[in-house]
Amino acid sequence: MIRLRKRNWITLLLVIAGCMLGLAALLQPAQGHLPAFAEVRAQYRPSESWLLDRNGEIIDVSRVDYRVRRLGWISLKDISPAARELLVKSEDKQFYRHDGVDWLALSAAGVSGLLHLFDEAPRGGASTLTMQLAGYLDPSLSAAKSRRTLSQKWRQIRAARAIEGVWSKQEILEAYFNLAAFRGEIVGVHAAAYALFGVHPSALNRPQSMMLMALLKSPMANPLSVSKRACALRRSVGLDRDPTCEELQTLANSTLDLQGYQIPQAGIAPHLVRKLAAEPGSRVLTTLDANLQRYAIQSLREHLLQLDGQNVRDGAVVVIDNKSGDVLAYVGSSGVLSAAADVDGVNAPRQAGSTLKPFLYGMAIGKKWLTAASSLDDRPIQLDTGMGLYIPQNYDRDFKGVVSVRTALASSLNIPAVRTLGLVGVDSFTRTLREYGLSSLTEEGDHYGFSLALGGVDVRLIELANAYRALANGGVWQTYRFRPGDQIGPGKRLLSRQAAFIIADILSDRGARAMTFGLDNPLATRVWSAVKTGTSKDMRDNWCVGFSSRYTVGVWVGNFSGESMWDVSGVSGAAPVWRDLMNYLHANDSSSTPKPPRGIVRQAVQFIPAFEAPRKEYFLAGTETGEIHLLASDGHGTAGAHILYPTDGTVIAMDPDIPFRHQRAQFSASEEGGLNWLIDGNAIGSGAEVGWSPATGRHRLALVDNEGNELDSVTFEVRGSIMR
Repeated sequence: MIRLRKRNWITLLLVIAGCMLGLAALLQPAQGHLPAFAEVRAQYRPSESWLLDRNGEIIDVSRVDYRVRRLGWISLKDISPAARELLVKSEDKQFYRHDGVDWLALSAAGVSGLLHLFDEAPRGGASTLTMQLAGYLDPSLSAAKSRRTLSQKWRQIRAARAIEGVWSKQEILEAYFNLAAFRGEIVGVHAAAYALFGVHPSALNRPQSMMLMALLKSPMANPLSVSKRACALRRSVGLDRDPTCEELQTLANSTLDLQGYQIPQAGIAPHLVRKLAAEPGSRVLTTLDANLQRYAIQSLREHLLQLDGQNVRDGAVVVIDNKSGDVLAYVGSSGVLSAAADVDGVNAPRQAGSTLKPFLYGMAIGKKWLTAASSLDDRPIQLDTGMGLYIPQNYDRDFKGVVSVRTALASSLNIPAVRTLGLVGVDSFTRTLREYGLSSLTEEGDHYGFSLALGGVDVRLIELANAYRALANGGVWQTYRFRPGDQIGPGKRLLSRQAAFIIADILSDRGARAMTFGLDNPLATRVWSAVKTGTSKDMRDNWCVGFSSRYTVGVWVGNFSGESMWDVSGVSGAAPVWRDLMNYLHANDSSSTPKPPRGIVRQAVQFIPAFEAPRKEYFLAGTETGEIHLLASDGHGTAGAHILYPTDGTVIAMDPDIPFRHQRAQFSASEEGGLNWLIDGNAIGSGAEVGWSPATGRHRLALVDNEGNELDSVTFEVRGSIMR
């Protein structure tokens, strides 16, 4: 006589009770409320978010939800026929014949449970696809630790019948494919197909589909177990052709690595997708142009590779439509070339270099303190800042003497810019830069001092480019936008249309920039454009920002680490990328040369003496003049040789640790012949340069000609102990 243990008696009673409950469920109408198919699809949230360009093309994907890995909902018609066929054959052969419950299979499962009361063999379930789907829709119907209670089973049966009452078979299959767990964190056939095989679900072949069906039973099984289950599935569905079991095992070994699933991503705007697409499942339409974005990436990387060996790895690019404010390209880094590709160079504060000079001269011209023809002195200057001497230098370590404002700005001369800042005022210029949207300038003007004229402050590329866009738009500043529906707000006039026109004309003047850059340089484009470069201290950053009549383009090149580049300036680093983009943007579209607005006068002007060639120059009405007279440093109107060093007010500090005989002060003049030097009335030498053994105290240095006429003079001071 067979004796049942207590536990098995309980199991027998439970099986009998289950059969009675199943009969009761059969006799009762379907009950319970589960969401409709449309509701399930609408509530589905992928773990990713998508960034789309202005034409709807997906340009990047970002994972937002790290609990699961789901891609977008996939329609049944977009899943391969092989996967659809094998799902039904492996999980629910009677799927198209039952009403949610396969009663024959359920009865067989019950009998199987009775037959195995006396051993420990595993018992198979009889859940249909619809019943499994009910468990995905309502987690309370799912088995806990692979054992489902009779109460759960009964409720699952009723839920399945409720689903079948309102859902079509195609809707059930589609929802199942999207909600089923396949491997580890991977949920849904869309993510599974990409993560395991690198294909779209529509391209799943028969071996890949078998592997996915085998994973449904045990998503975390090892590759050998999965391949055996797939092989068994192959036999159960009656396949007598490929794939072989050996091929299935090879496929399992090569794809089921739980450590490194990779889902391909478009990946051409990674910094912007993190900025804009923060909600799981969001599809954000942007103002970007995918083709322009790709070209900007390509151009940046190509030119960085050409600088190989010059210690430069990083760069960033932004393109803005002048009229709409649409950001058309946003390249935050050089990607694979960068050691810190996640850093967003478009939004990272970096030292501005000479890129702020157009706004400085714009202020001076707009207030009618200077004109484009005004003369500025490009000779050495030393300024007492209260914290020491500030001694600006030009990029090429050379000084040009007296130049016009046009030449000073176009050729990016530093000394004239510092002198202009003294005219405009540091505090006023700081406030103006903030109005142009440069939010990184958070301190008062005295914090930045005279270095503000030379860009000794940090700015962001996106804000700097948009400030240049204000110059392109006649002095009117507006915000930019990343999404077509965003409002950019009313414009704010920061510079008169006339002054903005003159600044743009100077920045487009190839001849005026030739003094520093020559005539053959990357700043020349095939259409009208205005441009300015900048290089920060120790060559840590270089810039090229400029505009055509339609677009503003900004480029930054440097190292996110802050390391100095090796002999890379704005012209050699950022400018070639800027030129490529300008030419690309205008390949089939011209850039019209701006017409002078009302209030602009074009006047022939000559310089006396002729430190620059005569020309026609633009003036704000009321500031025009036909002659620019150069004043000597004594202000008496006599032009000629002048002292380059020292400048008036220079303080020379002696080093007490260096023997006196080794210390010399070197004086220099702007011309060579017939010049004599006097210190406190005593002759010390002649020629363009002369050395002098310093003596402490205040001194007057004079430059005289051979007839004894004084040409220039300065006072300076020598401080420190002289050790003989």
